[in-house]
Amino acid sequence: MKNIVITGSTRGIGFSMAMEFLRAGCNVTLSGRGERLPEAAAASLLPFEGKYTYVPCNVQNKASLQNLWDTSQDQWGRVDIWINNAGQNAPHRYAWETGESYTENIIKTNITGMIYGSQIAAAGMIKQGHGAIYSMEGLGSNNMIQPKTILYGTTKHALTYFMKGLTKELEGTGILAGRLSPGMMLTDFITRTPDGDPSEVISDERFRRIFNILADKPETVAKFLVPRILSNTKNGAQIAWLTNRKAAWRFMTAGFRKDRLI
Repeated sequence: MKNIVITGSTRGIGFSMAMEFLRAGCNVTLSGRGERLPEAAAASLLPFEGKYTYVPCNVQNKASLQNLWDTSQDQWGRVDIWINNAGQNAPHRYAWETGESYTENIIKTNITGMIYGSQIAAAGMIKQGHGAIYSMEGLGSNNMIQPKTILYGTTKHALTYFMKGLTKELEGTGILAGRLSPGMMLTDFITRTPDGDPSEVISDERFRRIFNILADKPETVAKFLVPRILSNTKNGAQIAWLTNRKAAWRFMTAGFRKDRLI
């Protein structure tokens, strides 16, 4: 049984991973910006009473992340796995059309928040003598450039560089650092803007075609990622769902697949 902390885990892939960890018998700390869990999430968690806790956390604030660590450690006795999953998107706009607040939020959440979380988890795990830190990759991690998404892509490119560097810095400490690569998923990141409005990207016919070929529901991806996270013993591991080989096969068989997400 392991004790898990996941930032940004009230919905999407974060929540789906939390559910899978709970089904595997782990204790889980969920977190998000709200003071309490959304009602739908709380209802889904009813069968796991006593196996999870919720801690409000704004990853842009290092003290808030430190509280997430401290509360989790007090609750479970130790933290075995820390996952930097909290993320922010921006409107589907060219970089020069993107407002200052959107620019600031995406950097502070996706880069600064991930670095703060990794710093706190690494320091705590070195003290306790074990642990693993993972961060969630995305568009940009593989150097792909998609117009009107380059702010998001820049943050994920930076995340990959940082996690590779953290891997080297943690060599010999017994602490693992790794990356989770979920591929394309049907989440609010795709269907909604940061303000909650319908995203313009889903009206793009070319995007919809590619998305329906490559994307999956977060529950599907979580079922793949979680067992591999729990069994991983390699520092620097990248646990990837949508590999190049799998993507190529999907394009080859697209005409025979009838499951459409958008």
